[in-house]
Amino acid sequence: MLTYAQAAEPAGTVAYAPADGLLGNVWLLVAIPLLSAAILLLLGKRADRWGHWLGVAAVGAAFVLGLSFFFQLRGLENRSVELSLWDFIAVGDFRVDFGLLYDPLAAVFVLLITGVGFLIHLYAVEYMAHDEGRRRFFAYFNLFVAAMLLLVLGNNYVMLYFGWEGVGLASYLLISFWTERPAAATAGKKAFLMNRVGDAGLAIAIFIMFATLGTTQYDEVFNSVGGLTATTVLVMGLLLLLGAAGKSGQFPLQAWLPDAMEGPTPVSALIHAATMVTAGVYLIARSNPIFSANSTLQLVVVSVGALTLLIGCVIGAAKDDIKRVLAWSTVSQIGYMFLGVGLGGAAYALAIVHLLAHGFFKANMFLGAGSVMHGMKDQVDIRRFGGLSKYMKITWLTFMAGWLAIIGMFPFSGFFSKEPIIAAAFARGDWTSWLFGGAAVLGAGLTAFYMTRLYWLTFHGPKRWTEDIDHPHESPLLMTVPLILLGIGSLGAGFLLATSVPDWLTATAGLGGAEEHHDAVLSHTAVTVISLLVTALGVLLAWYLFRNGTATSPQPAGVVVTAARKNLYTDAFNVAVFEKPGIFLTRALVYLDNRGIDGLVNGLAAGIGGGSGRLRRLQTGFVRSYATSILTGALLVVAAFLAVQAGWLA
Repeated sequence: MLTYAQAAEPAGTVAYAPADGLLGNVWLLVAIPLLSAAILLLLGKRADRWGHWLGVAAVGAAFVLGLSFFFQLRGLENRSVELSLWDFIAVGDFRVDFGLLYDPLAAVFVLLITGVGFLIHLYAVEYMAHDEGRRRFFAYFNLFVAAMLLLVLGNNYVMLYFGWEGVGLASYLLISFWTERPAAATAGKKAFLMNRVGDAGLAIAIFIMFATLGTTQYDEVFNSVGGLTATTVLVMGLLLLLGAAGKSGQFPLQAWLPDAMEGPTPVSALIHAATMVTAGVYLIARSNPIFSANSTLQLVVVSVGALTLLIGCVIGAAKDDIKRVLAWSTVSQIGYMFLGVGLGGAAYALAIVHLLAHGFFKANMFLGAGSVMHGMKDQVDIRRFGGLSKYMKITWLTFMAGWLAIIGMFPFSGFFSKEPIIAAAFARGDWTSWLFGGAAVLGAGLTAFYMTRLYWLTFHGPKRWTEDIDHPHESPLLMTVPLILLGIGSLGAGFLLATSVPDWLTATAGLGGAEEHHDAVLSHTAVTVISLLVTALGVLLAWYLFRNGTATSPQPAGVVVTAARKNLYTDAFNVAVFEKPGIFLTRALVYLDNRGIDGLVNGLAAGIGGGSGRLRRLQTGFVRSYATSILTGALLVVAAFLAVQAGWLA
């Protein structure tokens, strides 16, 4: 099994030093983009001319601060500092600080969020140039970044949850940004509702922490988890996993992520590369003492990752929308990360390495897709592209860098970040090594196939453009500069990260350390050779099938392809099992309310009203009528007395 080299603290304990000096200003990382978002929203149209630049500057400033904090943290022996700002909740014995934790794990996430986020913001200045809501868009963009930074910097689960919900709100606002489009509005609601399912799991897990441990502080929870029963740890971990699966688009809550492509392309890049989908991986990595305490829990995480990476590959191979292919590739690549964090030991660090490398090449490809759409009048169907390498050379070359990185071809970025996870899957030491290792290798081949299909049909082969496309053109400088920088990162980041991040994470308890493969069913070298051969086979098969282009309209297909085009019927399952019963129940309750509750109330009112109307007719105003009524009443009373006395009513 893989193991960690332990951090400086004794095994099973976690401790943080108080923040001072420059690191006492860590709160500015959250405050700057949050303040920028508030200014842009409060000033309204008065900020239209310059608001987008404020949004870019805010994230750029956060990145500069993140770099300075990173270098200062490197100089500390403990490499973990904690900052308590104020009491967020104080009820009885329950105390929750509004506090921040800046340690190696948080530091790498801060650099990813602000660094890649800055390039995406810069790209969006030109991409959204002709949109009337650009200022509002950048306000939501800054809010997204601020919420994600709070999520990774919080020093307890309540702070994490606060940022978690902020990310959910910002994603809803951005995915449905073009509210005039029904598809965008629906996609935003779908993302929001499916994430509420996962968020409920996370919230219940936090309640369990408080009920069993009396705290939600990371250090106190992790130091006490050893005293919990195996069942409590398992339930708590499964609920945390449910929350992680919702945010990161993992089975069974993956259906919202591809539909999120209805938002502007920079939103897709930010969600898939630097912020939202990485939150689930962060949650499991941060909670590693909980997940490492229960082998069954780790097995469930590994299973979710392996299953999801295959689901993403199979569906991605059948899609024709350039952004949806990339979306399903994100689902698949996050599956590799879940596979890594589920394996435990040194694989935690390997998953973080892949997450960081993925941030570069996925942002690169999403922005490259936006550049293609910019030059092709917002066309998204790769069957109607072809030959664009001659007209969009920068986009072509940078997208090529992302393609080489994601398929994991040596010596590009993905090779150094994904291959170690595959090797770790073969090192479990039992029959599951073949199951999960085989799934990871198969996923590598499928990834090479469908990403080569995407790349080749877009940039090579014969032209298949629609008649309204006259002459595709390269994107402006503000869009191509981020592409170039991300393209460079796509090529080289994997090696640099793989050789530095694991050692850097040894300062975070439970993360990092050297890999061990004593129980591996295949050697690391054998796994690498097999994976590269399968990858090359996937590339060659895709090139052979699509070297001359493809049909520009849907063609009859077999059972597997048909199922993949319909997302393996997962949407149909959700509709049948959750949506339709919910609609039926709602209609039944509405009927009960209208005919039952309202019917009873309305019927009672009608009865009283009708009876009152009839009794009102007795009030004629004529004395002789009243006298007759009195006489009739008196006769009835006398008759009753006589009947009783005679025994008739005895």
